Amino acid sequence: MYPEKEFTYTFFDQSIKDFYTREKQLSKLLNWSTALSVFISCLGLLGLVIYTANQRQKEIGIRKVLGASITQMVNLLSKDFLKLVIIACIVAAPLAWWACSNWLDNFPYRAPLNAWIFLAGAAILII
Repeated sequence: MYPEKEFTYTFFDQSIKDFYTREKQLSKLLNWSTALSVFISCLGLLGLVIYTANQRQKEIGIRKVLGASITQMVNLLSKDFLKLVIIACIVAAPLAWWACSNWLDNFPYRAPLNAWIFLAGAAILII
């Protein structure tokens, strides 16, 4: 059709691979940043647990002397942290939905965002 242009060709699978290169790079970046943020969050939570246990050391000792089980002690100490995790899930869920929705808008055939995905993530965090 155009005699002045040289004919070039590519295989369809190579075209698809080139199209999704940016998405794969973004996926790697998000995976590493997520792992780093989870690691830093766990360190912060560990520090908070140690601080709280040191602050309540006398209370823990008295409860142990009076016969409290380990399960009761864990429940006593984790109750405050559970509240923080629930608040974090409530704040993070709408932000995650917004970010995923904006990212999926770039695709012609987008996967549906169901509420169970966010609820499963929150359940994993709470457990």
